[in-house]
Amino acid sequence: MDTSTVIGTIAGTIVIAFGIFFAGIGIIPYLSISSVFITIGGSFAAVMISNPMARVRSLPRFFRIVYTTRDLQISQTIVSLVSLADRARKEGILALEDSIEGLQLTFMKQGIQLVVDGTDPEIIRTIMYADMQKMNDRHAQVHKLFDDWGKYAPAFGLIGTVIGLIAMLGSIGGDIAVIGRGLQTALVTTLYGAIMANFILIPIRSKLEDQDQEESLLHELVVEGVLALQSGDNPRILLEKLLAYLPDVTRAEVRTVIDREFSYGN
Repeated sequence: MDTSTVIGTIAGTIVIAFGIFFAGIGIIPYLSISSVFITIGGSFAAVMISNPMARVRSLPRFFRIVYTTRDLQISQTIVSLVSLADRARKEGILALEDSIEGLQLTFMKQGIQLVVDGTDPEIIRTIMYADMQKMNDRHAQVHKLFDDWGKYAPAFGLIGTVIGLIAMLGSIGGDIAVIGRGLQTALVTTLYGAIMANFILIPIRSKLEDQDQEESLLHELVVEGVLALQSGDNPRILLEKLLAYLPDVTRAEVRTVIDREFSYGN
């Protein structure tokens, strides 16, 4: 599980629960079936209208992604690329064909195969960056879904407020309980919309964007490594190029591994 997401979810829930508790009127006034239907149901219906069904059906998977830690193994990818460069330097580019199946990253397999096939470097760059662009476009569609929902939820909260106020005004002079329920619906739907947008949907979109940037970084690193292999760069030079993509702490870890296996870190 992704620790920050889990802790943030628990902490936010506790904070809201304590706020309700210290308000001194119990939890019952904050529960409204009509508000749930208006805010959650209405905003979800709007999401279905603005997005294709295939994307909407994938929502559970997107939620799982947010709560799951993904180890992209960027450091291991650098070690693999340096190892391939070392082998290519000793045995030639064609010797890398035997190593392709053992690679974990499909994107890297594709790039190495293009190198082994003798593809022109500019064609390799074009193909791999086109693949990256398609990945980013797919991710952008998911971001759009949560962005849409984050906008619709407060809007439907406002719609619920208007509905509740209309019900309240229509009952003036009549049963005070009906007036109270109308006012409750008016306020609770606004609360639900604000919580949905600011505690769930907008943070999820931000988390997915961060994960997208990390995956894009990995792919850019692979493209740089593949093109370096194609041009026959010295493994030590390749290492320095790839380390430029990493923060200082991670660089030190990778250098330790490289020093132990290849002695290129010095």
